[in-house]
Amino acid sequence: MSSQPSPTASRRIIWPSVVTVISAAILIGAEVFGAAFAGGWALAILFDSTTPARTSCRRCCFALGVFIMVAFIRNAQRIEPFTRRA
Repeated sequence: MSSQPSPTASRRIIWPSVVTVISAAILIGAEVFGAAFAGGWALAILFDSTTPARTSCRRCCFALGVFIMVAFIRNAQRIEPFTRRA
């Protein structure tokens, strides 16, 4: 017999943890995407690039912002679990 519960065991959502992580993600997301937009804009102007290059630079910075937010949510969920076994 294994001591681990079955994977079909009932799980309960821990709402305070979910609300905390979502609230932090909104706050940090606004900062990250604001910085990504400003950074892409500044780099495009710094290198005096053409319009397609400016758009590409902004898109790369936006993709970096998405990567940072995904990493933040994953780490926050590890610290503040969203579910608990009932």
